[in-house]
Amino acid sequence: MADTSDTRTPAQIEADIRRRRDVLAETLDEIGVRVHPKTIVGDAKAKVVSNIDHTLGRAYVGVNKAVSDVKDRFVDEEGAPRLERIVPVALVVVGVVGLLAFGTRRRKS
Repeated sequence: MADTSDTRTPAQIEADIRRRRDVLAETLDEIGVRVHPKTIVGDAKAKVVSNIDHTLGRAYVGVNKAVSDVKDRFVDEEGAPRLERIVPVALVVVGVVGLLAFGTRRRKS
């Protein structure tokens, strides 16, 4: 059977109560800071900024890869333009712009 008698002195018991009260007060203060509206808003803002930074970083990497891929298609290893690829693309672009300009003129008339 366990000994349930308390052999502490009244001073020790009071010191233990004071110590526990101080710990409880610290815990309540910490909870108060965590649930304060400014803290909640600040945490939410920090999370949004972090998510935006992460998304922008991923977008930058994706765009950088796309630009590198396009560059690799139109420029050789030495940095010289690949005219056999550039000329057909330029002709298509000029044709599309011409069709758009012609279509706009026809609608205005």
